[in-house]
Amino acid sequence: MLIAGNWKMFKGAHQAREFAAQIRRLPERLPSVDVVVCPPYVALEATIAGLGADTRARVFAQNVHWELEGAFTGEVSAPMLLELGVSGALVGHSERRLLFGETDDSVRRRAEAALEAGLSVIACVG
Repeated sequence: MLIAGNWKMFKGAHQAREFAAQIRRLPERLPSVDVVVCPPYVALEATIAGLGADTRARVFAQNVHWELEGAFTGEVSAPMLLELGVSGALVGHSERRLLFGETDDSVRRRAEAALEAGLSVIACVG
């Protein structure tokens, strides 16, 4: 079983660190559950710090670009996420499809790039 929390644009760095500290022991209480949190980009480092090194909870980005680098203003690459200590990425969320025109092909490209770089992926379909 997987518990994933997507914080959308609700928590900045300070709130994310506090919330992460509160849930850091959740995986111990639910040993058969994978706990993943997906904070906004600006809160990734704070969430990782709030969880600490002694937890099985993992931090995923809310999206990842399919290119490793280049002129893609506003996008974040898999190597950038890995450098922060992020474990994976959420791709294909319904909001990304509805509001930003993401397609099955762009979701596939994002997922493939993330996996090839060593990130785990939660791919939303349907």
